[in-house]
Amino acid sequence: MKRYERYKPSAIEWIGKIPEHWDITKLKFMTDNLDKNRIPLSSSERSVKRGEYPYYGATGIIDYIDGYIFDGEYVLIGEDGAPFFQKNRDVAFVASGKFWVNNHAHILRTREGYLPKVIAHQLNCVDYREYITGSTRDKLTQDELNEIRLINIPKEEQATIVDFLGHKTAQIDDLIARKQKLIDLLNEEKTAIINQAVTKGLDPNTPMKDSGIPWIGKIPAHWKIKKIKYIANLTLGKMLTGEDKGGNFLKPYLRAQNISWFKCDTSDVKEMWFSKSELIKYRVNLNDLLVSEGGDVGRTCIWMNELDECYIQNSVHKITFKKYFNPKYFLYLFYCFGRKGYFLSIVNQISIGHLTGEKLKEVFTIFPGFDEQTAIVDYLDRKTDQMDDVISKTHHEIELLQEYRTALISEAVTGKIDVRGVN
Repeated sequence: MKRYERYKPSAIEWIGKIPEHWDITKLKFMTDNLDKNRIPLSSSERSVKRGEYPYYGATGIIDYIDGYIFDGEYVLIGEDGAPFFQKNRDVAFVASGKFWVNNHAHILRTREGYLPKVIAHQLNCVDYREYITGSTRDKLTQDELNEIRLINIPKEEQATIVDFLGHKTAQIDDLIARKQKLIDLLNEEKTAIINQAVTKGLDPNTPMKDSGIPWIGKIPAHWKIKKIKYIANLTLGKMLTGEDKGGNFLKPYLRAQNISWFKCDTSDVKEMWFSKSELIKYRVNLNDLLVSEGGDVGRTCIWMNELDECYIQNSVHKITFKKYFNPKYFLYLFYCFGRKGYFLSIVNQISIGHLTGEKLKEVFTIFPGFDEQTAIVDYLDRKTDQMDDVISKTHHEIELLQEYRTALISEAVTGKIDVRGVN
């Protein structure tokens, strides 16, 4: 795209050069801060105020209630809890109409001559390293917010930029949405293929019998139904100790957050102390299934010796199968259980669900003989690998589109491209 004829230095690194007739000014001269009018409501307070008006937090709408404290068009930017340092994530947005704001988002009313969408776009391009404080939680104070330097763009050009970006980002967002829909459809198809294979087998002509499990229905007549405790050994990881080292061996261990479906993330494992006997009990070995005990319960992966040596903490179950059972088959079976919501239905849930060892041991499994288990695994590996490859490529395409969207906004609001006269 074309550029402006003449540029000048802005003296701001993230902005670079700007068109010669543009200027730099501080946010406090472009907006009025209305933070004093914010009113936070707890989840319990909101539960008795359900209604039609949006309730905003640091990153957008988090609820709908029966009242509002603002009416108009305003710029909201996170005070804390916003993704200030996450690429392609917005920290500012425009809120319109009647709405409520809590104390985690600053609220700004633009002054005469400044369009809210242009201010929001610029705030999403700012390098926040100069303005953010807080050792544990990133926080943008009101004082620092006021000092942010932005570009003072002539109003008629602001309107042109808003129109241009509105049209272009809508096109990009539509393409991203269609690619995300493709991913959703592929994941649905993947779940259906796995469910069919691990509950009905690969032979459509095989005789069937009632499994006695309502949500599974009929299964091949020659398949067996057994509780997991009869075909495997189950171990819940070691309880973390704050005071006692608990042993003489400092070793890496896995937590529930390291476990996702089919994949174990060892990039951020922690270490704790184990005794000699605990090294035997809690060590994970090749082909053990690892199951998350808390949070999004039931997530399961298979240990493929990602590390030379690793152990488990008490938010992870270890399942070691007996001879003539294929662990990968049961990984696919557990994936089916998880997608159907079975694990959530059996957990001890007060505020956070916990899949206890007692509950997990009583889970009924269905399975054929070892050779058929292996045949099902081979079939599913081929089918899911093909689908995962397409899903991975589509995710990458979405990331590229998001990067392009971010770059296009930055180029437009900093004057690197001249959008005047662009249709």
